[in-house]
Amino acid sequence: MNKLRDRIHLGNKEKGFWDKERNFGELLMLVTSELAEALEAHRGRGNTLDKKAFELETAKGEEFKDAFEKYIKDTVEDEIADSIIRLLDLCGGLNIDIEWHIEQKLKFNATREKLHGKKY
Repeated sequence: MNKLRDRIHLGNKEKGFWDKERNFGELLMLVTSELAEALEAHRGRGNTLDKKAFELETAKGEEFKDAFEKYIKDTVEDEIADSIIRLLDLCGGLNIDIEWHIEQKLKFNATREKLHGKKY
């Protein structure tokens, strides 16, 4: 996961997103906005993912960008991917070892009771 974090963050630095200091709250809200877009896609305002059609079209030679926009863009899966990309970019910008932190959190959660003691 840290390799993916580094790849994402480097790409975003190359695209100019980190040319100046970033606002932490703004970065978190950008993640939130991607999650909201996933909700809207799920509610029916986005495309329905057709992975097989996408793979078939690109195998037949359709341009990747065109096929992506036709079959993947604005789907639930696409917006969730955007959310993860933004989170991993943030981890790169803050130099967070996200793999280590996830492992520690999973170990801690394993010690917790069912539903972590909550109703849902």
